[in-house]
Amino acid sequence: MAHSPQHHLFTKGTTGATLLLLHGEGGDEKDFLPIIAAIAPGAGALSPRLSPLGESPEEVAEDAAAFAHWLGHAIEEYNLDAARIFALGHGDGANLASALILLHPGLLAGAILLRPRRVVEPNPLPKLASLPVLVAGGEGDETMPAGESEQLARLLSHVGADVDYALAETGHDLSPSDFVMCKRWIEEMLPAKAG
Repeated sequence: MAHSPQHHLFTKGTTGATLLLLHGEGGDEKDFLPIIAAIAPGAGALSPRLSPLGESPEEVAEDAAAFAHWLGHAIEEYNLDAARIFALGHGDGANLASALILLHPGLLAGAILLRPRRVVEPNPLPKLASLPVLVAGGEGDETMPAGESEQLARLLSHVGADVDYALAETGHDLSPSDFVMCKRWIEEMLPAKAG
């Protein structure tokens, strides 16, 4: 299956929370590692190398199912707290994370979706009980039709997720302001433990 990663990196954290790092098109499993300590101190990191996501909703569903199966094994292998796994995805990685949220509800504790678009709309729609999600589109994003990130944010809101939506002034690429926003959101989700 396309989304059973052959390569991944894992760093154990000290807080019990794990960030699932899902890189964008043309990236690899090392893309987000340099910024993790800054935006989520003490969190563990699970970073797989991803293949491109399928084009059709059916292919996306197959990819998401294969990835969910792989993630289940990784949770067991590394003894992760399944209730404290948050996805951080960019582009294709954000699209995979949104597919996991919609097709495999309960698998993630929350997600940061940077420059995502709607890749699947399940029928029936799931019910997401206040799942925290940050969606950040890019104002000058030329890789997708205008408003795609916002439409995904509306869909996730409609099915019960607790969505924060932001529109960055950049294009598809990420900027330092994106990471400042991620850090602020993660601090709200994962307050620093005393001691």
